[in-house]
Amino acid sequence: MDALAVDRAVLAGYDWDGRAACIVAALWPQRVRGLVTVNAYNIQNISNSGIPAAPAQEHRLWYQYYFQTERGRAGLEANRRELCRLLWKLWSPHWAFDDTTFERSAVSLDNADFVDVTIHSYRHRYRNAPDDPSLDDIERQLAANRKSPCPRSRYRAKPTVFIQPRVQRNTPSSFPGPMGAACCRGSVTTRRRKTHALLPMPLSN
Repeated sequence: MDALAVDRAVLAGYDWDGRAACIVAALWPQRVRGLVTVNAYNIQNISNSGIPAAPAQEHRLWYQYYFQTERGRAGLEANRRELCRLLWKLWSPHWAFDDTTFERSAVSLDNADFVDVTIHSYRHRYRNAPDDPSLDDIERQLAANRKSPCPRSRYRAKPTVFIQPRVQRNTPSSFPGPMGAACCRGSVTTRRRKTHALLPMPLSN
């Protein structure tokens, strides 16, 4: 934003991009006119990442634990299309996507940085990535903004325009991940309203 001489902007993001948008809104609210975020990963609670979830949820996150290992890194490198296609099916079991639909997104899996970025992100989430002082500073600032130590404690930003989506999903389940923006389907409608109230942003476990 500084490079583009943009003082304030409406931020929008899906999944990982939504997390980035929420972090900017939490740490630099004076730069944010509004926020649109879709799916999960809003702001991760890194300090509580070692607390187990319910067994059914732990089962759904198998791929994240897989990526903590070097075997998982090698598996993602060697089988990125097969692995990502499997995750699409698991996230949206009633979505009968075809090869053409998958390939339109799967071209991004060939990016030279795809494996490194994916592995680092999941390892950072569980505090298994190499130390990075710049990231540590961001995590300290986010932790300081929390109102309570509860895993669902909320961050707040102060937008002037809030676009609140109302989502009706056609699939019964979707799980967050980096493997393509089409991991869930649904019809989305939006309504725009002016607000000067504080906007709560849920904390992702």
